[in-house]
Amino acid sequence: MTTEQPTATITTSNALAAREIEWAKNTPELLSEHATINHGIIRTRFPPEPNGYLHVGHAKSMNMNFRLAFEKLGVPVEQRRTIFRYDDTNPDAESPEYIDSLRRDLEWLGWTPERTTYSSDNFQTLYELAVKLIKKGMAYVCDMTKAEMEAQRDLAKRRSAAVAVGKDPDAEAPIPSADILPGRNRDTTVERNLKMFKEMKLGLHDEGTMTLRLKMDFESANPNMYDLVAYRIRYTPHPHAGKGWCIYPNYDFTHGICDSLERIDYSICTLEFETRREPYYWILWALDMYRPKVYEMSRLNLEYTVLSKRRLLKLVEAYHVRGWDDPRMPTISGLRRRGYTKEIINKFCNDVGATRAMNVVQMDKLSQVARLTLADTTRRAMTVLEPIKVVIGNFAEVTAAAGEGGLTFDVQNSPTDASLGSHSVTLTETIYMDSDDFRLDEDPNFYRLTPGKPVGIKYHGGNLVCDKVIKNGKKVTELKCHLDISEGRKKPKSYITWVPSDGLTCEVRVYNHLFTEPEPSDRWEEELNRESEIVHPNAMIDPSVISLVDKKDLDKWKSNQALQFERLGYFVLDIDTTFDSTTKEGKLVFNRTVSLKEDKAVVKKDDAESEQKRKRAEQQRNAAAARDKLLTIDPKDLFKVAPEFEGKYSKFDDTGLPTHLADGTEVTKSAKKKLEKERTKHAKKFAKSKK
Repeated sequence: MTTEQPTATITTSNALAAREIEWAKNTPELLSEHATINHGIIRTRFPPEPNGYLHVGHAKSMNMNFRLAFEKLGVPVEQRRTIFRYDDTNPDAESPEYIDSLRRDLEWLGWTPERTTYSSDNFQTLYELAVKLIKKGMAYVCDMTKAEMEAQRDLAKRRSAAVAVGKDPDAEAPIPSADILPGRNRDTTVERNLKMFKEMKLGLHDEGTMTLRLKMDFESANPNMYDLVAYRIRYTPHPHAGKGWCIYPNYDFTHGICDSLERIDYSICTLEFETRREPYYWILWALDMYRPKVYEMSRLNLEYTVLSKRRLLKLVEAYHVRGWDDPRMPTISGLRRRGYTKEIINKFCNDVGATRAMNVVQMDKLSQVARLTLADTTRRAMTVLEPIKVVIGNFAEVTAAAGEGGLTFDVQNSPTDASLGSHSVTLTETIYMDSDDFRLDEDPNFYRLTPGKPVGIKYHGGNLVCDKVIKNGKKVTELKCHLDISEGRKKPKSYITWVPSDGLTCEVRVYNHLFTEPEPSDRWEEELNRESEIVHPNAMIDPSVISLVDKKDLDKWKSNQALQFERLGYFVLDIDTTFDSTTKEGKLVFNRTVSLKEDKAVVKKDDAESEQKRKRAEQQRNAAAARDKLLTIDPKDLFKVAPEFEGKYSKFDDTGLPTHLADGTEVTKSAKKKLEKERTKHAKKFAKSKK
């Protein structure tokens, strides 16, 4: 029932060293053949599955496979190669839309692959290799149902757990029938399995009735060695390969073989695939194929978002967002639409790097990279989100006093880079200011316009004085004002931005975190931020931008026009824009990329905000302390003494896994699986903390 067991060793021969096993060792002949074919080239691959859009985690993977891995290994530029491979073995989840989006996002980020390949292009070769395994007695056709396979797997895991603690597996988890373990089909003849596998290929069996499984090792401590399914029946046309196949290989069988066929040197993935190392190498060992080096790095975990494709798909299908390219989504398309350029994303990935240490990256790091990048390249413009009409009563006097230059002012597009040019703004008798810049009530901490406190007008310099407030109900709709341009006038504490009477109406979408929690939990849909998108439908922008915001220049696959709205943040023209700069008709839409740093000279944090910050810091300290305490708990005692599980369960098996709830109800099989996953995750953290 077993095959040769792997011997675990650690290699430190290079910067991408990781756990190595006996099956991973190449023969001298395989090494020589590989070296002859590659001619000194070192090759990696980027192999996303086309079952959704690429996200920022994939950007980190691209950065690793196209650049950072080579730098870590010290590979000269001329010897670096990276293949872009579509890992397209699941036609039920894949589509031409996803295939196209993956290519476009990779190109937009600036990566150039050696070539583009498809796992599905190897379907015939994979089939022939499966036949080879059958002939070697290392694969068999299985007719066990899903429920039977789950029972088989559960039994094998319980027996392995018993052995791990020095107990007799036959006493702790006796085998009720050979039909379950090792299974009624495992020791069937090569002839029978070749015949039935051919029948599967010819479409003579229904979906779910037959699989091809690999004869691996039911006594392994790694459940991924419990006779993996290599092929399933699927009567679904393939988006790339067409209608020629009704059996499809699974990921574990396919990706190692494709790595070997494509002469990959380093197969880089994320840490959740670490337990797939055994089947990866077992398959290549069984087929006597070249074995690339495998390296697992930590996946990117980013605050206030989710990167699980399953959850991202749910966000789209449940209409929590506008689509895969919604600016709140962590997809490459969503980030691009929000205004993040490829320079920002690649710089962020460079800064994050790639290690095996698990961590959660603060969203502020991405925001800060955006600010630093956009500050030097983005043209400025004045904008008001919620306009209040302001009529300047002494405008004739102001015009007369303006002299030769009049009331048109030349404004640098960037205050730090004159090479970006300039634009002009003209003060008109009627202007529009933002409602946030006006208050009816006096407040010593508010430094903008009130009925009793003037404020400076940017670029003109005069003091705007409020003479009369006009309201519609409780809403302020218009201010009658005058400009104090007298010599010796008191210098105001702040200056406000404004838009002239011929300003362009636009819609401005201000984006905040998609979730209210930094690390969304299993109840993530309840943690969605209901204010993640705030729309200002009647905003106004300085008309000097008109030549920059025409619909004809928009493209969803490139970075569109970015602007810095003075005092508000960095914004980008959205693809929903229909504005025609010639006719001045159509809708103008902007998305906020990121806010500016808070202007402490204008806004003072009040006591309530300071208290909120103090409470958040205290909560974070308490959470960190709880995490540290959790790391002291032995995995076998996790469900007995950990605070989050305390009192929930009344009975446990010999390994410490709960069997009964506090009220005596037996724990369900699915709940046990979740608890086992939880304990496995904790065991890894526990072991790491002891190093």
